[in-house]
Amino acid sequence: MSRTIEAKSPNHAIDPVNQSQPSCSAGHRRESMRKTDLALLICLLVGNPSLFAQKRVQAGVFLDYLDVSQTSTNNFGLGARFGYRVHHDVMLESELAYDYGINFGETYRNIVNGDIAAIENTSLGVTHGLFGPKLQPSGGGFRPFVTLKGGFMDFQLSPGLLPLSNVVSTLLGLRTSNWNAVIYPAAGVEAVIGPVGLRFEVGDEVYFNNGAHNNLRLTFGPIVRF
Repeated sequence: MSRTIEAKSPNHAIDPVNQSQPSCSAGHRRESMRKTDLALLICLLVGNPSLFAQKRVQAGVFLDYLDVSQTSTNNFGLGARFGYRVHHDVMLESELAYDYGINFGETYRNIVNGDIAAIENTSLGVTHGLFGPKLQPSGGGFRPFVTLKGGFMDFQLSPGLLPLSNVVSTLLGLRTSNWNAVIYPAAGVEAVIGPVGLRFEVGDEVYFNNGAHNNLRLTFGPIVRF
């Protein structure tokens, strides 16, 4: 019995060289799996831009139309905006625009009797800046939105007849306090294909100068997400 066992025992001896082979094969498999996972991750990120900051950051330029109620002028200009998505459906935006209006007749009244003393052609420029949240779904190619922003409106009027002591402009508030606080509720829609799109917006830009003054505002222009 002992010889039989002794004769079989060499066949069951462990080869040190063969013993190391399973460990090397497992290491190669793990390395191959890591490379495969990395390749899949890259393909996923490239194939799905929503995982990038592309849909978190948005910038654009626009044509701006502003109907200033106090001067009854149609003002046209250019603007730019920048936004950053802080929540799935919330983006914080800032924007700045400048509009120029055609000359209008500025009325001056006699300070003694209130009669019209003069009407002067006056040019008007408006700089306005806004900041606030925009509520909008983060996905889809056709996306409506609403926004509520606050900011300022700066009126630049050409020199008038104010040096005359006996007349006063009917726009005295704008001439003496051209920086005005603004609140701007608006709504619109964006149509996007990939990282680019078009945006249309309509709102009421209300500035405060001896009371609240409502002003229709329209913007339209391209946007890009990156």
